[in-house]
Amino acid sequence: MAAAAAATCSPGAGGLGSAVAAAGKNSVTSFQRRGPRASGSDGGGSRLVSIAGTRPSVRNGQLLVSSGLPALDQLLGGGLAVGTLLLIEEDKYNIYSPLLFKYFLAEGIINGHTLLVASSKEDPADILQELPAPLLNDNCKKEFGEDVCNHKTSESNIKMKIAWRYQLLPKMEPGPVSSSRFGHYYDASKRIPQELIEASKWHGFFLPEKMSSTLNVESCSLTHGYMKLLHFIQNIIYEEGFDGSNPQKKQKNILRIGIQNLGSPLWGDDICCTENCKNSQSLTKFLYVLRGLLRTSLSVCIITVPTHLIQNKAIIARLTNLSDTVVGLESFIGSERDTNPLYKDYHGLIHIRQIPRLNNLIGDVSDVKDLAFKLKRKLFTIERLHLPPDLSDTVSRSSKQGLAESAELRGPGCGVMAGGKTHLDF
Repeated sequence: MAAAAAATCSPGAGGLGSAVAAAGKNSVTSFQRRGPRASGSDGGGSRLVSIAGTRPSVRNGQLLVSSGLPALDQLLGGGLAVGTLLLIEEDKYNIYSPLLFKYFLAEGIINGHTLLVASSKEDPADILQELPAPLLNDNCKKEFGEDVCNHKTSESNIKMKIAWRYQLLPKMEPGPVSSSRFGHYYDASKRIPQELIEASKWHGFFLPEKMSSTLNVESCSLTHGYMKLLHFIQNIIYEEGFDGSNPQKKQKNILRIGIQNLGSPLWGDDICCTENCKNSQSLTKFLYVLRGLLRTSLSVCIITVPTHLIQNKAIIARLTNLSDTVVGLESFIGSERDTNPLYKDYHGLIHIRQIPRLNNLIGDVSDVKDLAFKLKRKLFTIERLHLPPDLSDTVSRSSKQGLAESAELRGPGCGVMAGGKTHLDF
């Protein structure tokens, strides 16, 4: 293009020679990177990869952010895609799902992302005060060196006695990896430093403070709390320039949206109270509008929903279809598995219900099915569910007899979803 422009200004044979000389000085080949546009400071020439705490997907080039839990990022294909929605199905007693919620927010503070925290029962300022402390570089190895060593020794012992089918499954990273700069590890026993919270930029939505005394009935059949929250999110996206409407913004950033206990009665929704609820379409319409806002902005959202309280299972199916990624937590607390020696090393199961369908006609399916999680003294880990094939060391003779009888009644089931209530069937 530079040669053509020079030739136009200097026609003729002599002009062509000067044009070639000028092209040799000013042109940039395809093998050279342009200096001014590689920094990402321009509005038209900016690249999303330059945003802190992001990386492109190796599958489809979609911009990804970390969920705050590297093991979960690995299961979801590298991380959470910008513009998508992650739905967390809360465990029965709501003990472990808040940890994933806080990891997501803490990861945003470490990377300098803007936070939007919405809740109906806790003040967002109090939620930020309870975020776990990050472990960076040498501190990460120092704090979790013992856990990583224990995991390596257990892996070497498992190789000698586990079934062959487990060895064919992809391996998961149990502990910190020094070469990985995407995603951080956090100490659940410590709180994030106050100076990091003060230096971060966040917006809080506390429903009791946003509710007015005069409630107007909306034509779109959304509850008053959902309407207020949608307007709040929309204003933040447009005013802060996360929708790209402000090309003069000197630096782009990611908006991390966290909504806690969505669908509970505290939000004014009755889907958890009765099967034939009046506002059965309110939450689905809210998610539909929310996904539209996410798709057109540099934002990513995580919501927690008490699905175990929803009476109508058709509503759960609609929520799954309106979400991009769905992860379910099943705690062993209060169940027979809590006292079962087979599950003594774990605190619950984690189910990858759905993986986002981005630039594809069909959705990806997780390679690992049998997943369990456990909360150690400092670390929340996700591992493959290993059950010992020889039960002589872990289960008594009466327990083995009960396991054999249940296997005969249920037939040749296999896997976690085989229908067993007490033990897994193999």
